[in-house]
Amino acid sequence: MTRGLGRSYGDSSLPPPGTFDVAGSVLADRILAFDPQTGVLLAESGLSLGALNQVFWPRGFASPVSTGTQYVTLGGMVAADVHGKNHHQVGTFGAHVRRLKLMLADGVVVWCSRQQKSDLFLATIGGMGLTGHILEVEVKLESIPSPWIWAESERIPDLDQFLKALKQAAEVWPFTVGWIDCLKRGRHMGRGILMRGRWATPDEAPDDPPPEKRRLTVPFELPSWVLNRLSARAFNVVYYGKHVRRQTRGIAHPETFFHPLDFVIDWNKVYGARGFTQYACVIPYGDDPRLVRDFLDLLTRLRVPSFLSVLKDFGAEGDGLLSFPKPGMSICLDIPVRRNTAEVVATLDDFLISCGGRIYLAKDAFTTAERFRVMEPRLADWLDVRQKWDPHQRLASAQSVRLFGDGQ
Repeated sequence: MTRGLGRSYGDSSLPPPGTFDVAGSVLADRILAFDPQTGVLLAESGLSLGALNQVFWPRGFASPVSTGTQYVTLGGMVAADVHGKNHHQVGTFGAHVRRLKLMLADGVVVWCSRQQKSDLFLATIGGMGLTGHILEVEVKLESIPSPWIWAESERIPDLDQFLKALKQAAEVWPFTVGWIDCLKRGRHMGRGILMRGRWATPDEAPDDPPPEKRRLTVPFELPSWVLNRLSARAFNVVYYGKHVRRQTRGIAHPETFFHPLDFVIDWNKVYGARGFTQYACVIPYGDDPRLVRDFLDLLTRLRVPSFLSVLKDFGAEGDGLLSFPKPGMSICLDIPVRRNTAEVVATLDDFLISCGGRIYLAKDAFTTAERFRVMEPRLADWLDVRQKWDPHQRLASAQSVRLFGDGQ
C-alpha cells in the first residue's frame, strides 16, 4: 500500500495485519509543470495541499477543492476523492483531475485518464489507493481574484430553518457548511451556525497576503472520561452561545475558513488514549427534512456524545466508482471510542441502508463488510476493475482486509 500523511480517521492508511512494508509518498512532492494560462498543474503525489496553498494562493490560483485539513497529499486527495465546502457547485477533487501516473501492483508504470485506461482511472478516483501507487497527478487549479475569503455566518435556531437556509445559501454562495448541536432536543433540535463564503475581490481583500498562522498544541492526552455526554452538551451550548450576533460578515484568513482544526496540533489528544472515530455519511433526503431529523433523533436515543457535528449539502454524484458524495445531506460526527462504538456504528449504518445513504471510506473504521456491501451497489463493478489490474490483491490495507476480505 501507499501512505501519504496518514491523516485518515479510519484504517485505510494502515497496512494489513502482519505487514510492515509501506510505500511512503511524502518525499515525492515536486511540482513538475504548471501552465498559468490554463491553470493545469502536474505534481508528484506527495505534494501536500498546504504546500500547494503556500505556492499558489499568492499567485492567484487555488486547489479546486479544499478539504477540512491541509495536511493531505495530492495522492490522498485522489484516493479518497475528497470534497469541500463547494461540492454543490464544483463536485469532488476527482472531477478536476485530468490524468494520473500509476505504478501498478506488478511494477508496471502507466498513465490513465478518462480517455486512456478509463476503467483504471475511475476506479482510482475514490479507490483508497488499492488500484496502484499514485505517482503523479495532473489537475486543473482554480483562478482566484485574491488569496482572502469573504465570509458570513448566521446563527439559526432549529433544524428546519437550518436546512432551508443552507439550501438557499447554496444557490448563491460557492462555499457553504454548517455546525449543528446534535444533542439538543425539542423545537430547537438541529440549531447551529451556518457559514458561507467566497474568494474576496481585490477591492475587498487586504493588500498584503495572508500571514502565517500561529499554531497551538495539545501537550498531553486527556483522560478518556473527560469527554462524555455532559461535557459535549456544555461544549455545544458554549459554541452556539458565543455567536452573540445573529449574523457576522467580513474578511477571513483562508486557513481559518478552510482548515480550522489545523491550528491546534495534536488536537486528537483531547479524546484520550482510546481516541475517536468520525462517522461521515450522506443522507439522500431531497426536499423532505424528516430523514435528517430522524437521524438526529436516532443519535440522541443512542446517547452519542458528538462534539463536532458538521452538515453539508452535496451536489451530483461523481464518476469515481467508489466516490463518496451523492445528492443529499452530509453529516459528520466526531465520536469518542467506547466499548459500544461498534454497535453504535452498526445501528447508524442500518439507518443509512434503509434510506439509500452511504459512508465515507476515508473516515470509516467500524463498518462491517456485510453492511458496506449492501449500502454500496457500485462495489461489484469496482471489484471487477481491481481484479483486472491487481488479480493477486498485492495492494491492500487494513481497511481492504476488513471490508473486502483481502488475504482471506
